[in-house]
Amino acid sequence: MKEFDLFFGPQHPGVTGNFSVRVKVDGDTIVWAKAIPGFLHRGFEKFLEQRQWIQATPIVCRICVPDPDHSEAAYSIAVEHLADIEVPERGRYIRSLVLELSRIAAYLFYFGGYSGSLGLYTLPNWTFGDRDYILDLFEELTGARVYHIYNFPGGVRWDTPPGFEDRVDKVMDHIEARLKDYDEIFFNHKLFIKRSEGIGVMTREYALKMEVTGPNLRATGVRADVRKDDPYAAYEELDFHVPTMTEGDSYARAMIRRIEIEESIKLVRQITAKLRKMPKGEVKADIPNPLYWKIPPGEAYGKVESSKGEFGYYLVSDGGTKPYRLQVRGPSISHGIQVFEDMVIGQRIADVAPLMFNLDICPPDIDR
Repeated sequence: MKEFDLFFGPQHPGVTGNFSVRVKVDGDTIVWAKAIPGFLHRGFEKFLEQRQWIQATPIVCRICVPDPDHSEAAYSIAVEHLADIEVPERGRYIRSLVLELSRIAAYLFYFGGYSGSLGLYTLPNWTFGDRDYILDLFEELTGARVYHIYNFPGGVRWDTPPGFEDRVDKVMDHIEARLKDYDEIFFNHKLFIKRSEGIGVMTREYALKMEVTGPNLRATGVRADVRKDDPYAAYEELDFHVPTMTEGDSYARAMIRRIEIEESIKLVRQITAKLRKMPKGEVKADIPNPLYWKIPPGEAYGKVESSKGEFGYYLVSDGGTKPYRLQVRGPSISHGIQVFEDMVIGQRIADVAPLMFNLDICPPDIDR
C-alpha cells in the first residue's frame, strides 16, 4: 500500500480534548486530512433555548473548558445589551480580573500541552502545577476550580473576599518569576524552535479569509483584539499592548501567547491596584426575579477576546423568559477544522499532534 489511513483521537494524548482527525499518508507525509468532531457536549445551542435566561450561566462555561469565564462573559454581555443593563464599575473591574486570570490559566495549559506533544515533558508538570495556583484563587472567589458560574447578566455574583487582591498579586509574582524557567526549558529549546519554525505557515490574507481570530491571527501581523477594538468590562480604562508577529507559523503562534501572558500579568496588577482603591460596593445590577425574568424583544451580539480568539453570543428574544434563538460564534470551527485540514497537508506524521495543540482549539466549541 502506497497510501494508508491513520486515526488521531478521540483519545490520543496529542489531541486537545475529545476530538478525532483522520489522515491519509504517503510514507510519512500527510496528503489528506479530515477532522471528525462530535464526541462530547453536543447541542448546547438548542438546549439553551429551552432554559431561562439565568439558567444558561452554568451551561455556557462548558463550551470551552480550559477558558470558561470568557464564554460566561460573552453570554452575559449579550443579555445585558438586550435588557439594557449597565454593570456597576466595581463589577466591571472584577469581571476583567477574572477574565485575565482565566486567560493566564489557559495559556499555561497551552504551553504544557504543546510542549508535551513535542516530547518535552518537564514543562507540562511545571505549567499545570502553576496553573493550579490560579485555580486556587478561583476556588476562593467562586467556590469552584473549573466551572466558576461567576460572571452572569448584570455583573458578577459577589465581591472579592478580604485580602484577595494581595493573594492574586502573590500568584502573579510567582508565575512571572517562572517565565524565565519556561524560556530555558522550552521557548529557547532548539527542539521547539526546529519543530515550529516554518511549520503550518498561515499568511495574513489566508487568515482573514478563513476568519481566524485571536493569537493565531495576530501571529500573521494583524493587530486585532476585541479588548481594544470593541472594549467591554473595564478594558477601555486599562493600559496594555497587543503584540503581533508576521511569520504566521507555529513558532509565531506560540510566541504570541508567551508575550501575551506577560501583558495579562500587567493587566491583573493594574486591576488589583484599582480594586484596592475602590470602595466596596455594588458588583451587580438589580435584575428581576430570574425565574420570571422576561427580556424585551430584540437581538444582540456580545463578544469577548478569549485565549482562543473571538468568542461571541448572538441572542434573539421574543419577549419571553428564555432565548428564542441562541448562536455561538467560537474560534474552533475555523481553527480546528477548516484551517487545520489545510495546514496539515504536506506535514509529517509527527507534526499532527503539535499542530493541533498549536492552533489551540476547544472541541466542545465545535460540538455545541
